[in-house]
This record gives sequence, C-alpha cells and structure tokens, in this order.
Amino acid sequence: MARAEPMVDAAQEMDSIYRLQRHIYDASRKYYLLGRDGMLDALNPPPGGTVLEIGCGTGRNLILASGRYPAAQLYGIDVSAVMLETAQASVAKAGLSHCIRFAQADASKLDTQADFGIAAFDRVFVSYALSMIPPWREALEQAYSVVRPGGSLHIVDFGEQQRLPVMFRSGLRAWLRRFSVHPRAELEAEVRKLAEANGAHATFTRPFRDYACRAEIRKPAAPTR
Repeated sequence: MARAEPMVDAAQEMDSIYRLQRHIYDASRKYYLLGRDGMLDALNPPPGGTVLEIGCGTGRNLILASGRYPAAQLYGIDVSAVMLETAQASVAKAGLSHCIRFAQADASKLDTQADFGIAAFDRVFVSYALSMIPPWREALEQAYSVVRPGGSLHIVDFGEQQRLPVMFRSGLRAWLRRFSVHPRAELEAEVRKLAEANGAHATFTRPFRDYACRAEIRKPAAPTR
C-alpha cells in the first residue's frame, strides 16, 4: 500500500483536470507544447530498443514515436486513469497495441519491473510533465534511474520565457496555473547536478526564446570486462 497511497491523490487531481479536457487535449495543445516533435526526432533508439514515456497523457507522443521507430517497443506511464483510457483507445485505433503498452504509475515512485517486466530502457522521455508533478525532483531522479547504461533521458517542458515580452509571460503563467502547471526555474540546475553526480553528460537548451527548454542526459555505458 505504501506505493499506491501517494498515487491516489495525484491520480484524482489529474483525473479531475483532464476528465473532459482529454477529448480536446491534442487538438488544443499542439499550438503551445513546442519542441515535442524535435525531442522525438532526437530519441533515435537502437533497432529493437525500448522507449518509455513518463507522463504519457493521451499517447500522442508514443504513437508518433512508433511511426519514426517502427522496430522499437514503446511504453507509457501516467498517473491519470482517464488519460490512460484515452491513450489506450487512440493506440488501438492506430493499430499499435502490439508495440505500445501502458501502466498507471506515479512518476516519483517508479517500478517498471512490476509494471512491464523491464527494469531499464534504452530511451526515457518526459514531455511537458515535470511542470505538473509536485515532487518533480524525485520524478527526474526516477526517470534517470530507469535509463539503461549507455541510454539517455530526454526532457522537454516550459522554459522561463525570459526572452519573451513581459505581458505575454505574465499572461501565460497565469493561464498555466489554472491547470496546475508550474515551469521549473531550477530544472537546468537539477539536470546538471544529476548528471554530475552520476558521471553522465548533460545538455540543456532554451529554444523558442526560452518559451521551452530541452534537456538530455546520457548515462555512461556499462564498463566492459
């Protein structure tokens, strides 16, 4: 029960936010969740590799990733049951149920071995989810922990918008707060700290005039004997 109890409150909150929004989520978000497709292009998993999305929502990203990497096995977790219901339906409609699997899970307390029978993945990505997860630092550490040696963690999310007009930034922040979205000012520092602590290589960029941010952490390969 220790693992399930914290997930209940988060799941209920996300379900309340997205119970109706999920039906228009992809159509409305495509105009302002910038940088997602570029992140998918950068995944480039090995042939037959495994890819995990944390906070997979409607399954939109995994469906697109399947088109880019048809030999990959794709997995998604989300805390919201209603979002997973939509994701499952979308994947089935696309005829991709054979290569995309889902599980309901708390991003800050991952157990992918229990959920999928897989302890680590070639690629892990988080798209516009850390800004919605209150224990986002724990979620970041958990995401890195399930990257296979030699693999990589990819992140795209809202930036600080420091190079955008003040009125635009203020309006955007106020609108995002209505959906419990909070850009993480400390994300770059946490990414670099995590990489340094694990001997990994990190990159962090701020595209679209800092509207968004993108990060990548490459885990060192396992030592050869």
